[in-house]
Amino acid sequence: MESVWEKVKSELKADIPSNNYMMWIEPLELKGCDNGTVVLGCPNRFSQKWIQGNFRDLLESRINMATGKSYALTLEVAGGNGRVSDKTLLPSAQRPVQKAAKAGKTSSDRQLSLPNMHVRPNTGRMLKKDFTFDNFVVGENNDFAYSAVLSMGMKKKCLNQSLFISARSGMGKSHLTQALGHQVLTVGRCDKIYYITADDFSNEMVHAFSTKTITRFKEKYRNGCDMLLLEDIHSLAGRERTQTELAMVVDYMLDANRKVLFTGECLPGDIPKLNKHLQSRLTAGLITAMEAPDYKTRVRILRKKAKLYGYRIPGEVLEYLADNLAEDVRQLESGLHNVAAKSSLLGIPVDMNLAVDIVNHMAVTRSRITLDAIKKFICKEYGVPEKDLISRSRKQRLAWPRQVGIFLSRRFTDHSLKAIGRCYNRYHATVIHSVNCVESAMKSKPSARQEVNLLSKKIEDGKL
Repeated sequence: MESVWEKVKSELKADIPSNNYMMWIEPLELKGCDNGTVVLGCPNRFSQKWIQGNFRDLLESRINMATGKSYALTLEVAGGNGRVSDKTLLPSAQRPVQKAAKAGKTSSDRQLSLPNMHVRPNTGRMLKKDFTFDNFVVGENNDFAYSAVLSMGMKKKCLNQSLFISARSGMGKSHLTQALGHQVLTVGRCDKIYYITADDFSNEMVHAFSTKTITRFKEKYRNGCDMLLLEDIHSLAGRERTQTELAMVVDYMLDANRKVLFTGECLPGDIPKLNKHLQSRLTAGLITAMEAPDYKTRVRILRKKAKLYGYRIPGEVLEYLADNLAEDVRQLESGLHNVAAKSSLLGIPVDMNLAVDIVNHMAVTRSRITLDAIKKFICKEYGVPEKDLISRSRKQRLAWPRQVGIFLSRRFTDHSLKAIGRCYNRYHATVIHSVNCVESAMKSKPSARQEVNLLSKKIEDGKL
């Protein structure tokens, strides 16, 4: 079986991205083969869970192909802890994924996963598998932030227990945050890393109050969390009760020498309606900002992304994209995907003519999306005069279109909160409130979600 396992590893090394192979497949060890079951050893619990959810079926099928027999695959952590087995040989879509909540329950009582469903873990949002330090491109715009985050993931004690990263959307702060989570979990430093947004934290707290489980909520974050990765802290503006609870959580964690990483679109001092207690916690640690990448860094980002996705793009095309798509990393990646997709779908070569066409389309669409254009678009769609839209009236027939206009302005432009506020005769705190209101409506009301998505599609199609 050793020779079979080496053959399977060799085939996988050629078929999957090298970074995925090195991180997840290479560390696996063949522990044994008995009674139709192959046992593989994982270096830690996180690796075990990740292999179980992402590579188990692939590994099992490759082993069966190599042997010509039908084997069930069992994963266990080195040392024998945390075995994940499949003794009943259920199909992969029906395998048990959660241990019984109470002692004494049999395997038949375990909850089964639904087909094609990705369940969010109780530690928050899922970490994107490609958001690792290896896939992050460091430049002058983000070198300090990269070093600060990397130091938090080192085994040795670092100086910054708390870190705040300020950057507008598309600069890579989520990539760095999730890379820290991957790093710490991969080396097995701790098991309980919570990666969530501030909005998720607030909603979870409200749910805990409504279901009378607030004690469990407090225990989870105050004493049950080894590292907290909290994104979009600016969305807590005006949420006094949530701010107070988060400040207490941070106090507990820092007192226990645990680490906290925050991200936001503005510095702590610029977040409106932020109480002094939370603001003092946010500013107590290291604070850094990330800016837009320069030309050389943009070229390196495109080369890294092209290699990661398996695109074959000529160097001159990458340089042209880097020169003309300079807003943020997300725009760069969009341009790269557009070039590769159009070439594949139309069967045409990736050359400068294709790159120019893609950039011109993106540039024309982008040039039309201005604050004033969005405001006029909202007035036309809702049949509201511009003078009424920017008036001080709070009537629902005016307040909702105004909030949607502010939300779309935030989504489709890079203007600051203050600039958007001035466009609608409002303060920047009202801009944050409006964005939160629209996001909440889209989550709770399907009609609101369809309405906003339809308006967004019209803007994306250049129908302003």
